[in-house]
Order: sequence, then C-alpha cells, then structure tokens
Amino acid sequence: MFLVLALMPRISQALAVNQLGQLAAEHSITCMLVFGDYSVDPGNNNRLSTDMKSNFLPYGMDFFNGRPTGRFTDGRLATDFIVNSFGFTRAIPAFPDPNIGKVDILHGDSFASAGSGYDELTANLSSVLSVPKQLEYFKHYKIHLRQLVGEKKTEEIRRNAIFVLSMGTNDFLQNYYLEPIRSKQYTLEEYQNFLVSLIVENIKKMKRLGATRLVVVGIPPLGCMPLVKTLMDQSTCVESYNKAASSFNTKIQEKLAAIRATLQVKSAYLDCFNIIQYAVNHPKKYGFVETAKGCCGTGAIEYGNTCQGLTVCEDPSKYVFWDAVHPT
Repeated sequence: MFLVLALMPRISQALAVNQLGQLAAEHSITCMLVFGDYSVDPGNNNRLSTDMKSNFLPYGMDFFNGRPTGRFTDGRLATDFIVNSFGFTRAIPAFPDPNIGKVDILHGDSFASAGSGYDELTANLSSVLSVPKQLEYFKHYKIHLRQLVGEKKTEEIRRNAIFVLSMGTNDFLQNYYLEPIRSKQYTLEEYQNFLVSLIVENIKKMKRLGATRLVVVGIPPLGCMPLVKTLMDQSTCVESYNKAASSFNTKIQEKLAAIRATLQVKSAYLDCFNIIQYAVNHPKKYGFVETAKGCCGTGAIEYGNTCQGLTVCEDPSKYVFWDAVHPT
C-alpha cells in the first residue's frame, strides 16, 4: 500500500495490475505485515474465545473454493488483493493458523483481530487481540522467519516490508458510542486525541521492532454502515457519525506528517473514508446497485453470528456492503 500511495499519480492513469508487481520488485518490497481489526483479519479470531467470528457460511462464499476463513466478508480482503497484485501470494495468511506452511510467511502475515482497536479497552470488550498482543505475535513471527531463512535474510525482509495499521472503527462503534466508560471520561474530540496518541505510541513500538515503511488506514464513513442507519432510524448516512470519522482521520493525517519528520519512518495514509463514501454516492460508476443495505439477510442489522446460515443476495458484487457493517 505504501508503494501504491507513493505512486498514486501513475496509478490514477490506469496502472495495470501486473505493473504493480514490477514496481514492487523495483522498490525491493519483500512482504506485507498487517495489524488491525476486521478490515484486515484473515482469521486470527478463529482460535480465540470470542463471539467476533466469521468462520462459517455465508462468509467466504466467494473465497477460494467457497471456503469461510474468518474474513468478515464474502471473499478476499483489500490486503489479499494487494499482496496478490504484488505477485506475492493469492491471500495473506493469519499468523497462528496451523494449516499455514512455514514458507507461506515469507511474503507477509496478518496479526489483525476483528473487534480490536487502538484503545486496549476496545479489544478487551470483545476478548480479541489488542495491539500489544498483535505486536507480540509479530515478535514470534520474526523468530519463525529467522529459523526459516536466517538472521541476515530476516533483516532484509523486515527492512523492506510494508507495515499496515488498519483499525479504529470499533473504538467508536463498539466502545465510545455503546459503552459508558470512555464517553464519561472523554468528550468526542478528547477521545479522538486519546486514540491518536495511542497510534503514535504504536508506531514508535513498530519502529523499535524494525518498521521502516508504514501505511495507516483511516476509518470508513461510519454513518453509511447499514447497521448505524438502522439504529439511528435514518435512510441516509448519519452525518454526525461521518463527521466524527472524518475529523478523526484528519487528526491521523496531521500526526503522520509530524511522525515523518521525527521518527524517520516512511509513512503514508490510506483514505478509505472517501473511497467508500464516493462508492456509496456514485454506485453506478463502479458497477454497484445497492448501497443502503448489506447482502446478508435483511441487510439492515445482521453481521457476524447473526448472519450465520442466512440467505444472501444474488450477486454480492453489486453491493457495497456484505453485511450490515462490513464491505463486500
């Protein structure tokens, strides 16, 4: 993603997918190491005692062989498509997956956990992997990598890896807006500032662990999620939630600019807010038909366990949302 963002002018001119692999080689990109929440969790929650799971149909119906993996969507995640376009692998593995061979970790791994957030309380509320725990997994990953290819090659892979940090949605939807703890401690802006301070601390930890290239993904337009619209009894995107997400994303970008100047980490920001909002507002441009509801069940409230075994829409590719929260 760092390479993608760094070369946006070229990509905007219809850069072919096979050219991304060539560019990755030119810039010595070795692998992608992913930390985050549902947006980038390929199945780490499968081995946790948590209700935040999706390792059952209809999740995964459009994955290879129609196999549910724990990804919170019908098929592959954005990180899967990116590592595939770089020519690494068809899908990024979950780190603790016992079915993953040692050689599979050479080109990347995901330590992400659906339900997690920058705030450790967010992860604790859902009994999932906090950022410190995900970073601990990364330390174990480096041990496995050294055993496989040796110290020198491990450092080369680490030095040229892209680190991805993608979370924050749950900090607002499952924590601040739902639970009474943080909302009593902080105003909305104070909580945003608190989260941004945690992002900085996480990046510093990643730097100490060897990160040199980092992509931070902003949070999506929360108010456009079908579940949020249902709960707020609105047919259009909930503006207050979108404003909260947008202002938080602005704070992230401002802080990243300061980090680039002080930590000597090559960092980039990925604006998923405007990508998704633009798709919701201009669906026909991307071949979408349905933007107001998810593909699973009624599309208004179902996600995770409540989606299990339900009927789905005829063509998920026509829907922006797979369930009431997560994109197709």
